[in-house]
Amino acid sequence: MDSDKTETVAPMPAGAGLLKAGRFAGRAEFEQLIRDTFSRAAIEGWPEIIISDASFEDWPLRERVVVDALQSWSKTGRHFTILAKRFDSVQRYQPRFVTWRKTWSHIIECRQITSADPLDFPSAIWSRGWVMQRLDLARSNGMCGPEPDRRVALRELLAERLRGSSPGFAATTLGL
Repeated sequence: MDSDKTETVAPMPAGAGLLKAGRFAGRAEFEQLIRDTFSRAAIEGWPEIIISDASFEDWPLRERVVVDALQSWSKTGRHFTILAKRFDSVQRYQPRFVTWRKTWSHIIECRQITSADPLDFPSAIWSRGWVMQRLDLARSNGMCGPEPDRRVALRELLAERLRGSSPGFAATTLGL
């Protein structure tokens, strides 16, 4: 069906309004927001995405729908930054995402802060037009939306964390 081709989508940042705005609560809603975010990013062609979490253990990155959306989003000129305390659970439990990351390593930057407190690590998605931040990790509650103040505040927090990070999660492993 050609419904995707006939859908009218406003340019960034106004198009981000098609995503949920306001509070979200619970793991199911959090996971759906992630699916919806990457789908919307593919439809609208967001130029930059930053995701951040201590481990990404409870993100649905292993799901085909998420990786398919990221695959649709992936194009030259796009940039994807991943910030984590550690990437071992991503490598262990998110195989589809790991394969996608290897394929698109030229547009993906993986950074880590191994000394960070996992409870103080931002769990968030940032884009130029919409953001999501999980404020209560245990209950997966937080806020999301396209408001400029929210986007700027989260971008500043992530920029600060990125300054203190180092490269992590290599796309390939060299060995003898």
